[in-house]
Amino acid sequence: MADVVGRKKPGLFATRDVSSLLTETHETGHELKRAVSSWQLTTMGVGAIIGTGIFVVIGEGAAIAGPAVILSFGLAALACVFSALSYAELASSIPVSGSAYTYSYATLGEIVAWIIGWDLILEYGVSVAAVAVGWGGNFNEFLHNTFGVALPDAIARSPSDGGVFNLPAVIVVLGITWLLVIGVRESAQANLIMVIIKIAVLLFFIVAAATAINTDNFTPFAPAGWDGVVSAAAIIFFAYIGFDAVSTGSEEAKDPKKDLPLAIIGSLIIATVFYILVSLGATGLLPANQLAESDAPLARALGEGAGLNWAAAILAAGAVIAITSVMLVILYGQTRIFFAMCRDGLLPERLADVHPRYGTPAKLTIGLGVLIAILAALVPLSEIVKLVNIGTLFAFILVNIGVIVLRYTRPEMPRPFKVPLSPVLPILGIAFAVYLMTDLPLATWIRFVIWLAIGAVIYAAYGYRNSRVRMVHGQYGIVPAEDHPHRHDHEDTT
Repeated sequence: MADVVGRKKPGLFATRDVSSLLTETHETGHELKRAVSSWQLTTMGVGAIIGTGIFVVIGEGAAIAGPAVILSFGLAALACVFSALSYAELASSIPVSGSAYTYSYATLGEIVAWIIGWDLILEYGVSVAAVAVGWGGNFNEFLHNTFGVALPDAIARSPSDGGVFNLPAVIVVLGITWLLVIGVRESAQANLIMVIIKIAVLLFFIVAAATAINTDNFTPFAPAGWDGVVSAAAIIFFAYIGFDAVSTGSEEAKDPKKDLPLAIIGSLIIATVFYILVSLGATGLLPANQLAESDAPLARALGEGAGLNWAAAILAAGAVIAITSVMLVILYGQTRIFFAMCRDGLLPERLADVHPRYGTPAKLTIGLGVLIAILAALVPLSEIVKLVNIGTLFAFILVNIGVIVLRYTRPEMPRPFKVPLSPVLPILGIAFAVYLMTDLPLATWIRFVIWLAIGAVIYAAYGYRNSRVRMVHGQYGIVPAEDHPHRHDHEDTT
């Protein structure tokens, strides 16, 4: 008989019992294939983190903080590390697909889980579409620098940018969608190759920059003071988004209790080391104001600061590969969160069907991929990208709260990895996230609230009535799992 939370019909704050979260993946037939190692998970984290942020956002950060953008990278990393520890504890304790959504369901209740799940759908979807547009721009720059040709604006830009549609963005999103459909192992292997290439490109930049650093560029070091460092960190935080996507692979990890904490924390540490070294090299090669003027600040730093104009093609190629791996991991994360919400009945459960051959949620992966491709083709997303930051910081807050709540409500639950000094470090994680959220513009907050309001309507109209927790209890009492209305005979699909 399925685990339940009580004899009364659950309310808005009904929580999922942790043991039922683990067992029902078998009961419903919606079970993913465990095929990913700790090394592959770590490279997925590095693949998601190191991308658009370091290749583009460093210029925006330098415009605000000057050479002290180096400290901004450190502050953003510090804001992440406390939350990374909380993600590691929950991912090892609740190794089920869904990331912050699933953790919130087990600790804070269904309505909170819906809010964060709906938030993450927006965050990941907008992020993939926006990065796809950036991929198209970098791909065109690569063609120009390498072969002296470029795609016409009509098929390389959105209508509002003077084109008809962004064909490169569509192609890359659909290609990644296909890769995710055919299997998570294949996706992880492709990501591993891309991560190795972009790490090599960044190492090339670090070594080349070290030979031509001009220390005069570090003066004045912090022209806008500490306020400038914090403001830049709120933007640079975008460069760290991605390590949380590792936790969406909980259900496909070979040994989640060991692999997930290692991958989450390891990918964050690796990315931070590279970010600091790259930002040190970039600000040492060119004055901060010149970095800020370029859409490709690293290529410009090598060209003008180190006199290596030929390196622009290498940096452009590295950016294309880096951004591709980001899209792969972020779209993977979005499909797994959507999958978990469907399996819980908050969204149509049939979408969570697992493909009999590939062992992946093929229907929802294709559906999401097509929608994101349409967005990337037609919509400029420069302002909406800020929603990615606020959505991620909001998720961090709930994950840290979840660790504190679960320590109190389920002290006996096995925890292969524990956040040290709890609840002090989770509270610091909450404080850092709130601190950075207050620096985001009002327009971003308004858009975020509107999106959550749309989600509230969908939850009231569909999710509340069809949630697995509520249907298991039934209208007149507890219903055995075998009589569950949402239980489908999918055993042959696994």
